[in-house]
Amino acid sequence: MTAQTSDVPGRLTGGVLPGPGSAVPPRYRVLLVEDDAGDALLVEELLADTGLDHTLVWRKTLAEARAELVTDGADCVLLDLHLPDASGTAAVTAVQHADPHVAVIVLTGLAESHAGVRAVTAGAQDYLVKGQVEPELLQRAVHYAVHRKQAERAKAELQATQLRAQENTRLERGLLPTPLLESPAVTATTRYLPGRESALLAGDFLDVVQTDDHVVHALIGDVSGHGPDEAALGVALRITWRALTLAGHRGERLLDLLERMLVAERTRQEMFATCSLLTLDLREPTAVLHLAGHHEPLLTAEGTTRPVVAEHGVALGLAPGLCHWPATRLALPRSGALTLYTDGLIEGHAGPGSDRLGTEGLVDLVNGVPSWEPPERQLDRLVTTVRELNAERHADDLAILRLDWRTPD
Repeated sequence: MTAQTSDVPGRLTGGVLPGPGSAVPPRYRVLLVEDDAGDALLVEELLADTGLDHTLVWRKTLAEARAELVTDGADCVLLDLHLPDASGTAAVTAVQHADPHVAVIVLTGLAESHAGVRAVTAGAQDYLVKGQVEPELLQRAVHYAVHRKQAERAKAELQATQLRAQENTRLERGLLPTPLLESPAVTATTRYLPGRESALLAGDFLDVVQTDDHVVHALIGDVSGHGPDEAALGVALRITWRALTLAGHRGERLLDLLERMLVAERTRQEMFATCSLLTLDLREPTAVLHLAGHHEPLLTAEGTTRPVVAEHGVALGLAPGLCHWPATRLALPRSGALTLYTDGLIEGHAGPGSDRLGTEGLVDLVNGVPSWEPPERQLDRLVTTVRELNAERHADDLAILRLDWRTPD
């Protein structure tokens, strides 16, 4: 195929070259950065003789080359190391800053091949010595430099994905710890699902502990927003809650301390968190509920599930110092379950239309799950149904904490 040359910038088409073995020859956009017109003409003629399908753009200075890369990009830069406004490895670094994805081949003089080695060490994919370049050598250099850069980019993206997965695992351990339960009369079942399979964890968190007085304490919450900052704040809130609860703090005092910690640790002033606190005392049997901007849990008893009627307080961080979190006291049946959840469970779609599931739709789904199945199976059925109805149209994390109990006879 005849090589094409042009000194008029053309736009890169798609930025993806056919892979090895493809029946379609790759087309390269080559940017030559060379201040000597004679050397530029030689490179143009060499490229024409390579048989590469290409577009050649010539720029005389590094500043012009950087502007070209920012606006139109390139697959490969042929870079002279002696330019009016840059020289040596500094020129290589500047090109990489302008376009981290472009392959770089430096052009050196006969007596300075060591400069090419330094340029490769600085990040260039290859170097060529002027006056010793044949069309076949230039063809191979361009082809392999571009694919080597693509391989480096793929490796870097893979490493970033692996690091993100490792960080997610660490955050998940902090957000979703092992419950500290000693009484066989109470069991805790949890589920957590990210809004997107590849997404970072958001700020949903939960925990369960049993104190020395045999009272079971539970927490579920959600930090506003998505990302590592929100997840880290969720971890801090969860750990703080566990420490304060084991130290004997309860109710509004506990929520006040959590809010102080949130205000001190949040990275943006607009960040806030909703949460539910629940204490379960089977000796009475009663439960005490505090809602901080969170929705009511679901109570399951005698085969029927309904929302708990409870008083509401303000979310943590929205009005620091207000300290308004009224308590709701519940008389509990001898056996039953309380299900706490974050809003990702109810904000998804309820089917093909635009309607959202909401609390009423969630209650209907829960009541449709066979009550004789174990809690793990019931939650799995519920989550599967919710995701099928939503069909991935709404993306948010969801967390569920279900406490089942049976009072001693």
